[in-house]
Amino acid sequence: MSRSFAPILAVALALALTTPLFAQRTAPSINKPTPATAAWWAQTTDLSNDAMEGRDTGTEAYERAARLVAQRFQSYGLKPVGESAAGKPTYFQRVPMHQVELDTTQSTVTVGKASLILLQEITLLPREGLPGNLSGSLIFLGYGLPAPKQDLHNKVAVYFNNIPVALSQADRDTFAVRRARAIAQAGAIATISIDNPAAIEPTHWPAAYARTVTLATPTPTPTQTPTHTPTAAPITTPIVLRISAESAFKLFTASPRPFAPILQAGEHGEPLPTLDLNTSLQLHLVTHSREISSPNILAILPGAETANDSSFTPEYVALSAHLDGYGYGTPVFTDKLYNGTLDDAAYVALLLEIARTQSEVKLSDRPRRSLLFCIFTGEEKGLLGSVYFTTHPTVPVKDIVADLNLDQLRPIFPLNILTMEGITESTIGETARTVANQFNIQLRPDLEPERNLYRRADNYSFVRLGVPIASFIFGYDKGSREEVIHRDWYARRYHKPQDDLETPIDFAAADKFNRFYTALALTLANAPNRPTWITPNH
Repeated sequence: MSRSFAPILAVALALALTTPLFAQRTAPSINKPTPATAAWWAQTTDLSNDAMEGRDTGTEAYERAARLVAQRFQSYGLKPVGESAAGKPTYFQRVPMHQVELDTTQSTVTVGKASLILLQEITLLPREGLPGNLSGSLIFLGYGLPAPKQDLHNKVAVYFNNIPVALSQADRDTFAVRRARAIAQAGAIATISIDNPAAIEPTHWPAAYARTVTLATPTPTPTQTPTHTPTAAPITTPIVLRISAESAFKLFTASPRPFAPILQAGEHGEPLPTLDLNTSLQLHLVTHSREISSPNILAILPGAETANDSSFTPEYVALSAHLDGYGYGTPVFTDKLYNGTLDDAAYVALLLEIARTQSEVKLSDRPRRSLLFCIFTGEEKGLLGSVYFTTHPTVPVKDIVADLNLDQLRPIFPLNILTMEGITESTIGETARTVANQFNIQLRPDLEPERNLYRRADNYSFVRLGVPIASFIFGYDKGSREEVIHRDWYARRYHKPQDDLETPIDFAAADKFNRFYTALALTLANAPNRPTWITPNH
């Protein structure tokens, strides 16, 4: 257990003994669903039950889920706007990708004489061109910035993954980029970052797998056989490893200073020393590469003006969510299937429900603008599906007036506060406030910007095109019971097999959010003017 989470989980345990919420941890719900949320949860169940196998990018399980989504869009009468096949448009836009995976059954990581367990204690970011074997002496660089002209050739740079508290905000914003550049320029062959247990969003162990997926060029052959990555020429950028704080002491067994006080100071951003750790890292790496692909699913529900006037140039409000999850990975409490129920099957399900219910509305009663449904692949691998769609759009980009993205949503406590990413960036913020007031929801800006959620979800691909966006997170007051529930969920379920259909759902909160989101989408689709940017640096 991370030390920073011990107080939070102690409060959670106390609540477990006094409140029905934690007493029902294995129950499927906290309160009874309405017919609308029952329908939403039925769609969620169809997408995230065990038979869907976690919908990992590039797998047949993902293809099954994609076909299910496309079939439902078709049954609701939505117009396909994916790629064409045999001269007819389909719902699919296939995204070509390249995958490199570390073979953890054959790879080894050793520090001195101690072996580290891959995915449990340490992990790394695989890529093409990694050497089969590598060794180097370890040097601890505090927070990771080497001294001017410091020579790190044949060395492994170890650093505590935090930012010095004394830095200005401007320097804090650029610190990670400056650190990576400086370490590479100093010639380090590898880096090992030590997790910060006190981080607002702690890292998770075990790692599901060590796998890197990137957009492929040119278009790959999906059936290509995996191949062993041969030993390559020396690389110019360091190998990137990450170690848990609980295991990091193994790096310091021969150090002139123990790890415990370094950990304590590092959690608070206090000054840290530079140390020769008097030991070395040995890597034996086996990777496998292959070309894969998965489809985005794209559909349009025509608006009233488009339906009634074929000469009208349509405008779209994009509604987006990602279908991909993690699939099978490292077991947690014997469960190795990462179902991804709330991340993000439940919100693909919400888009399916909006498509279904709005398709039943008379054409004359539909909103002016069309709704563009974007179900993306590869989000968990780096927003790949949305990047591909926004660089290979199947509708004119100039006609997309807004994107309302669904991700990072956890209806596990009463909904009174919503954090809105992009709230001050465009006029969508004021529109969303007006709609939220109708549901007694207080809209707030992101109070934890260091998590960088604005850029970590598919909405950011639209931002890069100049399309105004909004995305939401269930909010809470500091020190509240809701914060305890939120942080407990992140500690025990986020990106783990426990994000499954056994997650206790507050259906009243889910119902309120689902109605708010639908109302906001329809309000933007009916507005006489399209949203505009407020801040110049979007």
